Amino acid sequence: MSNPSSPAAPLSVPDGTQHPEAEPIEELDSLEHWETGATEIKTFRGHTQGVWSVSFSPDGLTLASGGSDRYVRIWDIETGRLLRSLRGHTQDIRQVAFSPDGQTLATGSEDRTIRLWNPSSGETTRLLFTRYDHAVTDMSYSPDGLMLARAGQNKDIKIWEVTTGTELMTLLGKDQFDHHWSVCTAFSPDGIHLASGSDIGKLRLYEVLPSGEELLVHKGHWRDDEDDEETEARGFYVDDHGGFQKPMEYWIGALIFTPDGKTLISGSRDNTIKFYEMPTLREFRTLREHTGWVRNLLVTNDGKVLISASDDNSVKMWNLQTGKCFRTLKPHKSAIRGIALSADQRFLATASTDHTIKLWEGGA
Repeated sequence: MSNPSSPAAPLSVPDGTQHPEAEPIEELDSLEHWETGATEIKTFRGHTQGVWSVSFSPDGLTLASGGSDRYVRIWDIETGRLLRSLRGHTQDIRQVAFSPDGQTLATGSEDRTIRLWNPSSGETTRLLFTRYDHAVTDMSYSPDGLMLARAGQNKDIKIWEVTTGTELMTLLGKDQFDHHWSVCTAFSPDGIHLASGSDIGKLRLYEVLPSGEELLVHKGHWRDDEDDEETEARGFYVDDHGGFQKPMEYWIGALIFTPDGKTLISGSRDNTIKFYEMPTLREFRTLREHTGWVRNLLVTNDGKVLISASDDNSVKMWNLQTGKCFRTLKPHKSAIRGIALSADQRFLATASTDHTIKLWEGGA
């Protein structure tokens, strides 16, 4: 998080006159901003099926979205107009994410690939995949935007170098007999650690560079049940045609670090949100107000507000210091899968399986 700009001295020019520079942008207090109000200001319509993910461009001018209709759509935030539809994926798009510099848009799909796009031209610049990849369920940029990690329906985490498309490393847990999927991933703010969440609710913490070593395993949302001997009954049953029938009870829907890197937060299919101290992963808080699968989490840049999205059709806003929910939005007719904050933290986008994206303004 950058420091607030200091007041600038007037600018002298050769003719001796002085022209004051533009007023510095005040840093937003996100808790005050979103406690004051949240007003729905726009609805983006154009997707023909459910929307899984949404991402603001860093310059705040456009919004990208992707979902089950397999199109990446780019929207003008000011007018709500659809600027372009990008075609390339052949299965559901599970995530869209602008790089920190806004020059690249990454999209991950159930077609087993990640596509890197030039968001201005709409052209695919790179296609990231390996021969034995499975459906992509989640992606995470490193803080400097140079690396991209993917999680999916496989037990490993793969990390690519964005500029060259080079596969840098594969992260694997030390337990060779654990074949559960790593379905969610998040880089720490300093880029040193990467956390992953599994389809059975467990967490892993890795050192990214140089070792790629697994440092810790935490039970997370997993609960040891008496009938735990039949592990397969708790997980995905895969039929002869590769169809997935039953998601696991504690599946991790989202992972995020607080901006100071001191806390990791997870959301799960068990409807809860859990907090863990870094780097020990000591669990110290559980939030229980959602009544459906927690699919997405955001933390504001100042570390004051947590925003969660759920299959219970709601978005909740939490005071991170107290753990209290101070606002609940129910903007959509069905499950909310994607949420995104604008770079200045003043606007929130919500994406739903009802085919729509809604834009919210705080502070009013």
